[in-house]
Amino acid sequence: MRHVLVVGAGVAGLAAARRLRTRGVRVTLLEAAERIGGRAHSVQLGGFAFDRGASWLHDADRNPLTELALAAGERLIDCDALRRRRVMIGDRVATAAELRARAEAWARLEHVAGAVTAEMPFGRTIDGLRDDPWIASIEAWEIGQIQAADPALMSVLDWQINQLEGRNLSPACGMGELVARHLATTVELATPVTSLDWHGPIRAETARGTIVADAAIVTVSVAALAGIRFVPELPHDVSRLPMGLLTKVALRSLNGRMGLAVEEAISGQIVPGETMMSVVAWPGGADHVVAFIGGNAAWALHREGAGAAEDFARGQLRRWFGAGFEMGEAVVADWAAEPWHLGAYAYAKDGLIRGEMAVPLGEGRLMLAGEAFVVDGLAGTVAGAFLSGERAAAAVGLGQP
Repeated sequence: MRHVLVVGAGVAGLAAARRLRTRGVRVTLLEAAERIGGRAHSVQLGGFAFDRGASWLHDADRNPLTELALAAGERLIDCDALRRRRVMIGDRVATAAELRARAEAWARLEHVAGAVTAEMPFGRTIDGLRDDPWIASIEAWEIGQIQAADPALMSVLDWQINQLEGRNLSPACGMGELVARHLATTVELATPVTSLDWHGPIRAETARGTIVADAAIVTVSVAALAGIRFVPELPHDVSRLPMGLLTKVALRSLNGRMGLAVEEAISGQIVPGETMMSVVAWPGGADHVVAFIGGNAAWALHREGAGAAEDFARGQLRRWFGAGFEMGEAVVADWAAEPWHLGAYAYAKDGLIRGEMAVPLGEGRLMLAGEAFVVDGLAGTVAGAFLSGERAAAAVGLGQP
């Protein structure tokens, strides 16, 4: 194979290009945005890194980026070892008895949803548990916060597959910065692909002209796939992999840590109709807190317009910690507003579609790769994207997965 076009310089595209170039393959790597990294993007807030998107090396002991970071001498923070957790009910901390009830409800939910073998939405599997006041909160956490998804749509089988395990480490420099430092390669920025003909040799149309290649690996978000005209059309129903949303609001503290520990994780019980928010305080010792709002709640705030998520986060923090919790500068990461992503990461309406869409097309001339096409438990993660890109690079043009 002489020439492979890689579309998208997020982690999957960078990994694919990196692997191909080690095989001596000529690679053209295109990125629609003006930077690399995709949804791994670090910015500075008060002299500390804030990851607008991915921030943890999940399942760190089998995560390929852990080895990459350590080999490069990057400092990794063991978030789990540092973390303290608290649960709020209204404006007070949950009692030990309430936490026991929560743990019992969680075990029941996991048992019921984990035992399902037929395809159905996650939310339907636990309808019989909804008289328990903790179930709505746990569902909002499991599906809204972790999967960034809608429980009425997300496949319970997909949920079963993507249960993250193992340690969670965080690069002190920021995940986006880690990617920018150690996966950077030659790329043409600000070059979106508008159409891609794959019925023979690849012909991709861009604002800078036509690119002809022997094969292509497309690593853009599943929402961004709709912005590319494929000829012939993709043989998949991409709507079976909708984009989820996890909005993050980082807020600097103006009056110290207010008794909160570094990496303290805070969440609140909710009832149906309320909005769940969770918080990580002082990540890595930074002088800010990060609020997370996911799933349907995040989409609702996005539709309210600019400033709604920040206003909600400030209000909830005052509710929990009182008016004395003074907050300054904020950075809001709303990935639904990012035109080349249109969401944070994908979830599946059925448990098979990720694998179906990851197979080579056109005798290996075209492959889709990225966090959405992962079936090894790492869907929606940087590690999943990286491994998906490497697998695509190994399989492209070979006619086999």
